[in-house]
Amino acid sequence: MQSPSEDLEHVVAVGARLAEAMNGVIEGKPDVVRTAITVLLAGGHLLIEDVPGVGKTMLAKTLARSLDASVRRVQFTPDLLPSDITGVNIYNQQTRHFEFRPGAVFANVVVGDEINRASPKAQSALLECMEEAQVTVDGETYQLPEPFIIMATQNPVEMEGTYPLPEAQRDRFMARLSVGYPTAASEVDMLDHHGSRSPLDGLDPVTDAEGIVALVRAVRTVYASPAVRQYVVDLATATRTSSQIRLGASPRATLHLLRAARAHAALAGRDHVLPDDVQSLATVVLEHRLLLSSEAQLARRSAAEVVADILARTRVPGHG
Repeated sequence: MQSPSEDLEHVVAVGARLAEAMNGVIEGKPDVVRTAITVLLAGGHLLIEDVPGVGKTMLAKTLARSLDASVRRVQFTPDLLPSDITGVNIYNQQTRHFEFRPGAVFANVVVGDEINRASPKAQSALLECMEEAQVTVDGETYQLPEPFIIMATQNPVEMEGTYPLPEAQRDRFMARLSVGYPTAASEVDMLDHHGSRSPLDGLDPVTDAEGIVALVRAVRTVYASPAVRQYVVDLATATRTSSQIRLGASPRATLHLLRAARAHAALAGRDHVLPDDVQSLATVVLEHRLLLSSEAQLARRSAAEVVADILARTRVPGHG
């Protein structure tokens, strides 16, 4: 059995190998890659939102390919049924019994492509499995494999054929990322390296499902002082009392922020969380959960700007 320091060294080593493998595919986006790895090791789910063609699905598939684990991809479309996601009972005429056929969520890594193109009815099929890692069909409950992570992509809600995700579902995603356009140099490198073959062809797994479970458990042992925990709560409370926000962060968001901060600290080789870890992840963890007030919308303020204001106003532990 390894000591806590050896566990952290292992987290750092595997995290570095994951980052190296993914950065070879996702050109010029090391911060995006690091955040995706942070969410994986924190045991959360990841929402990747951006305009078409910037590599949302490639980021999700790259992380999935880096793991020697079961992977299922679901293309969300308007005609997708909840049973396609969760599974369905099929009557077997030979045995004269119903048999359960697992749906797409029965995998370690589920890549949900363009999740907001499915109807709200289909989207709601993910609610139970994202929160409780289980699926209930016809009164029977089935546990999902461990680890279990959903990496979903979505287009901005202003685009044609999209359905906004309900607040309860957005809240179940630990973080939301935007990939953004590459720099000119990165785009040239992409044409050189990826023009003739798929960038995933040469990507080998870095670790397996059992390894990820061990890393997630190691991350949860990272120490968060009472002052840091209070800081996380203060940030969440500030979103609930701000005049610029009509729906603030939930207690689930508070928990997600602390878990993500623990993973961020572990990847840096630390056995304790600093306020810097919380600050570096506050925007990606909180902004997609917030509903801005009409005044903030009229002022054309973004949720990220409001979170930045809250970070600037909230007292940081140890800074007076």
